[in-house]
Amino acid sequence: MTARDVSVYRCQQCGYASPKAGTCPDCLRAGGGWVQLVEERPRPVRGTRGSVATSDGPRPLKDISMQHDNRVRTGIGELDRVLGGGVVQGSLVLIGGDPGVGKSTLLLQAACALAQVAPPVLYVTAEESAAQVKMRADRLGVVSDRLLLMTETDLSVVQASLDDVKPRGLVVDSIQTVFLPELESAPGSVAQVRECGARLMTLAKGRSIATFLVGHVTKDGAIAGPRVLEHLVDTVLYFEGEQHHAYRVLRAVKNRFGSTNEIGVFEMAEGGLVEVTNPSGFFLAERPQGAPGSVVVSSLEGTRPVLLELQALVARASAAMPRRTVLGADYNRVCLLLAVLEKRAGVPLGSQDVFVNVAGGGQVTEPAADLGIVIAAASSYMDRPVPADVLVLGEVGLTGEVRAIAGLDQRLREAAALGFRRAIVPRSNLLEPTKAPIKVHGVATVADALAAVLGEGDPA
Repeated sequence: MTARDVSVYRCQQCGYASPKAGTCPDCLRAGGGWVQLVEERPRPVRGTRGSVATSDGPRPLKDISMQHDNRVRTGIGELDRVLGGGVVQGSLVLIGGDPGVGKSTLLLQAACALAQVAPPVLYVTAEESAAQVKMRADRLGVVSDRLLLMTETDLSVVQASLDDVKPRGLVVDSIQTVFLPELESAPGSVAQVRECGARLMTLAKGRSIATFLVGHVTKDGAIAGPRVLEHLVDTVLYFEGEQHHAYRVLRAVKNRFGSTNEIGVFEMAEGGLVEVTNPSGFFLAERPQGAPGSVVVSSLEGTRPVLLELQALVARASAAMPRRTVLGADYNRVCLLLAVLEKRAGVPLGSQDVFVNVAGGGQVTEPAADLGIVIAAASSYMDRPVPADVLVLGEVGLTGEVRAIAGLDQRLREAAALGFRRAIVPRSNLLEPTKAPIKVHGVATVADALAAVLGEGDPA
């Protein structure tokens, strides 16, 4: 038996390899549970990857020339925003998301739009038949002679077709279902995903093809397959959305050609994904008026401020241990803020159930929403509504101080455009005057903020 015939038992989630069968110790230590190792018999791939390196040898950095016109706008503004201003020729983009969130729909619309400005575009589907893709295209109204469809799972056949088609754009749906016949392992295995990703990277760089890959995700939400796949590509995008909400968020977690903080917002409609150019108005469309526990905050996503409604409900606990339920925000941080509210502002929450929710299925991750969570909980406990035209911003420390935040002018301008007239902000942010057309009130502590928003009086 030769070395190449020896079986390797590999974890299909993290890539751990072992000469013996069993479970993955790395996933177990990381809290991923018992993951069974799968037998593989890898064979080396001979001379098929090629090389993207040039033969010019080492050169001074100042002598390297750049092409300034290598970005192509797809015509889908939200996608172009997340990509950094358009698709870069020769880039490799990986898009992951939960099943049914709309990854194939997004890429089919993007492929059609890209085919209008940079034809031709080849769409390779390895999961669906041509008739299924045609049905989706008819529903989306996608009609283009410059968009070519190919149903194939063998990546070597796809590579041979590139010589005839010579596309400027390539979509592979999905990277876990294509395979190379030179490898004995099954499609979706670590060896296949790693080698197929490397082959596509070589093709994208060597032929200047803008390539999009669809990636499956695990039950934890991470892209399935070896982590090297995410290191290999230029851009990693996650398409997120709740099953019971129409909105979808496209978020960049890695981007070699732009910011990793940008988001694109879409709405899933009967005719496909529709761009939401004003996400703040989208999230605040059903905000109740005069309801205690409702506060509007601003979350800065890259260069885009998004206004979100925070809701809190405080009710007397029916059990010895009060409940803390949080949706759309970090659970541990909310518990910390509730403790600060009780200790520093005298609002007794130790015997109260507290429920916090970001309305509309939104997500709040930055500390600038801390003060909004505190005000929402106090408003619900006191049964005093926050004025509808007030925006609340600020990070809260453990001593009850309200700390400065970044991007204040951008947030205030967005709020003023939506009709907000007042804002509660950290006092330290007012050392430099703001140019936003909105009245600002600076606070230094949580107690100051409660007095400014909810008025004076005994909270009990």
